[in-house]
Amino acid sequence: QVQLVESGGGLVQPGGSLRLSCTASGSLFSAYAMGWYRQAPGKQRELVAQVASGGSTNYADSVQGRFSISRDNAKSTVYLQMNSLKPEDTAVYYCNAARRWVDQFFEYWGQGTLVTVSE
Repeated sequence: QVQLVESGGGLVQPGGSLRLSCTASGSLFSAYAMGWYRQAPGKQRELVAQVASGGSTNYADSVQGRFSISRDNAKSTVYLQMNSLKPEDTAVYYCNAARRWVDQFFEYWGQGTLVTVSE
């Protein structure tokens, strides 16, 4: 079992920056692909960025070049650095951990942290 706790959300002006953190409890953090998803009011949850256990990353087109995901396996923590924030980035951001082992799929979610980009 993995528990995920996000932090770092808040209110920021357009063009500003925030860094989200997600710390995991439990073992085998390094074996998990870690991701950040977001859900805006009235919209479906979408993938923002993901970092694989091996370190490769992928990003949604809408955040490419503005957001950066990284992981620190020693601290069991994944980060999302968000720069040049836009009002359309406003959403609840969720941390996700996922791992496939043989024929089983394990997935865990954090409780979410709200990011509001507004004047």
